[in-house]
Amino acid sequence: MRLTSGIDNRLLAQRGHLFPWVPVCLAMGIGGYFTLRVEPSAGLCGVLGGVSCLFALLAVRYPGGLAVLAWAIALICAGFVLAFLHSHAKAAPVLGWRYYGPVEGRVVHLDRSQTGALRMVLDEVRMGDLPPWKTPDRVRIGLHGGEDRPFPGMSVMTTAHLMPPMGPAEPGGFDFRRHAWFQQLGAVGYSRVPVLVAAPADRAGLRITAFRLRVSDYVQTALPGKVGGFAAALTTGDRSGVSAEDLQNLRDSNLAHLLAISGLHMGLLVGFVLLLLRTLLCAIPALALRVSVKRIAAMTAFGVALVYFLMSGGNVATERAFVMVGVALVAVMLDKRALSLRAVAVAATIVLLRRPETLLSPGFQMSFAATTALVAVFGWIRDHDVPLGPRWLRPALAVLISSAVAGAATAPIGAVHFNTLAHYGLLANLTCVPVMGFLVMPMAVLAAVLWPLGLDWIGFAGMEVGLEWILWVAGQVAGLDGAQGQVVMPQPSVLPLLAIGALIVMLWQGRARLFGVLPMLLALVLWQQTIRPAVLIADTGGLVGVMTDRGRALSKPKGMGFAARIWLENDGDVSDQQRAAERWEQAGPAPKVMNSTIGRVVHVTGKKYRAEPYPCDPDDIVIAPFDIRTTGTCRVFDAPVLARTGSLALDPGKVTNAADISGARIWSGLTR
Repeated sequence: MRLTSGIDNRLLAQRGHLFPWVPVCLAMGIGGYFTLRVEPSAGLCGVLGGVSCLFALLAVRYPGGLAVLAWAIALICAGFVLAFLHSHAKAAPVLGWRYYGPVEGRVVHLDRSQTGALRMVLDEVRMGDLPPWKTPDRVRIGLHGGEDRPFPGMSVMTTAHLMPPMGPAEPGGFDFRRHAWFQQLGAVGYSRVPVLVAAPADRAGLRITAFRLRVSDYVQTALPGKVGGFAAALTTGDRSGVSAEDLQNLRDSNLAHLLAISGLHMGLLVGFVLLLLRTLLCAIPALALRVSVKRIAAMTAFGVALVYFLMSGGNVATERAFVMVGVALVAVMLDKRALSLRAVAVAATIVLLRRPETLLSPGFQMSFAATTALVAVFGWIRDHDVPLGPRWLRPALAVLISSAVAGAATAPIGAVHFNTLAHYGLLANLTCVPVMGFLVMPMAVLAAVLWPLGLDWIGFAGMEVGLEWILWVAGQVAGLDGAQGQVVMPQPSVLPLLAIGALIVMLWQGRARLFGVLPMLLALVLWQQTIRPAVLIADTGGLVGVMTDRGRALSKPKGMGFAARIWLENDGDVSDQQRAAERWEQAGPAPKVMNSTIGRVVHVTGKKYRAEPYPCDPDDIVIAPFDIRTTGTCRVFDAPVLARTGSLALDPGKVTNAADISGARIWSGLTR
C-alpha cells in the first residue's frame, strides 16, 4: 500500500509534464509489433484493443497518479494495434520469382540510385501475361537504356529484369522487404532498353508532381551547373541534378541534411515569412491596432508551408516538418507557446498515427531527437534565466548552441544507422546553417515573389552566392584528414537504450531524470563490446566475407556490390570492395579458399562443379550460388539452403540466419 501511494505521489508531481510521454508510449507499442518474430493474429490484436479501451476507461473513472500508468498501458496497446492495422492495410501482391519481360505502367515518381542511375516507380502495372492478382501494385525500375527522362503521369512501357525486394544483406541488418512493403513496391529491377511512351502525361492526379519537375527544370535553367541542382533539391525535392561528388561531400561534412526538405528548411522559410509579414503589417497602424497581426501572419505562413509541402513532393521527411511547423503555427494562432515539448509531442503523435512504420526510419528518429533536444535545452535556458551575453552576441551563441545540441542528439542515431561520424560536422554547420537561414531561404522567397514580374533573377543571384559557399565549405571540410569516421554496427538493443535514457533526461521532471544516464551508459558499454561475425554469406551465395586481423576479406573484387558495401560499413571499415578482396588469401580462380576462426571457408563458383561433385574435407565450409554436390561430410551452404535461410552469419558454434531474425512476418512472404 505504501508502495502504490509513493508511486501515485511521484506521478502526481509530474502533472502538467506528462503529455510528451504520449508519443513515447505509442512508439513502445509500435516498436513491440515490429520486433516480433511471428506475425500476431487478428485475435490477439482484438484482445489488445479491448485492453487499451479498458485501461483508458479506468484512467478516466479513477483519476490520480496511478491513472497515468493506466493511460500508459492503454497507449502502448493502442500503438501495437495501430501498427498491425496499418501493416495489413498496405498488403499488395509481391513478385515471387525473377522476371524478365515487358512492363507497362504509369510513372508516379522519379529519383536516382546511389550510383546516379535514374529510377522510376510505376503504378497501374501490367507485366506480360501475369493476372492482376499476381501483378505488383508498384514496381521500381532503374533505367540504363538511354538519357530520355520519362515524366510523371506518362504511361510507359519497357522490357525489364525484375525481382522481389531483397531481405537483409546480413542477419539483423536493414530489411528492404519491410521498407518496400509500406511503399507497396512489389518488385524492383532495371531496364537496359529505352523507355517508350504509351500515353502522354495527362492524368490529373499527378499534376502537382509534373509541376514540381517543371519548376525544377526552370530553376536548373536559371542556375546552371551544380548550384542549380542544389537549388532544385531545396525548392522541389528533386535531387536528380545533384552530382555524386557533391552529395558525398555533403555527407562527409554532415551537411547532407541541407539537401532534404525537412524541419530546418520548413522552419527557416516559415520563420522568415512570419517575421517579414508581421513586420510589414505592424507598419500599418490602422490595421495593426484593429486586428491580430500575429494571427494573420501565422495563417499566411501556414499557407506558405502547405504550398512548400506540396511543391516538395510530400515525402515522409517533409510531412514530418510540415506537421511540426503546422502545430507551432496553430499554437501561435491560439496564443500558446509555439516551441514547447507539448507541441513536439503533438507533431510526433500525428506522424505516428498516420505512418507508424516511420518510427523505424532514421529520418523520424533524427528529426524528433534534434527537435526535442533543442526545445528542452532552450527551455531550460529560458526557465533558469541563463545569460547568453550581450544582445549583439546572442544570435551567434544561439546558432552555436543549436548546432552543438542538434549534432549531439543526432550523432548516435546517424552512427547506428549509417556507421559514420562526421568529425568536423559542427564546424561545417556553424559556417553554413546561418547562410542557409539568412541568405538562401530569403532569396528563394524573393525569387518566387518576383517571378511573375520577370525579376526572379535577383533572388536566384542571392541563392547562387549562398549555395556556392555551402558547396565550397562541404568540399573543404570533407577533404580534411579524418573528416569521416567509421563505427561498427551495434547490437539491436543499443539504440532503444540510448533513446529511453535520453527521453528520461529530457522529459522527466526533478532529480530522478538523472537515472536516464544509466541506460545510456549501458548502451555505450554494449556498443563497445560489439563483435562482428567471423563469416558472412550473401543470400544468393554469390559473395563471402571472412573477418581477418586486417579487416573483412571478400571473395570477389566486384559483383554483389550492395552486400559488400553494407558488410564493410557495418564492420566500421573504410575500405572498398576491391581492397577488401585483396585480403583474401587465395587470389586465383575458383574455388576460392580462406582460413577463418571457424574453419576453412571455400567459395565455389563457375560451371565446373555444377556438373561434378566438389571434393571437400570434413572441416570445410563450402558456399556456392547453385545446388552443389560434395564427396565429403563438410558443411554446405548452397542456393537451396540460402533460399530458405537468407543471408548468414557464422561464428564459433553458432549460425545465425536472416530468416530467423526477420521472422515470419507479413512482409517476409512467410505468412502469405
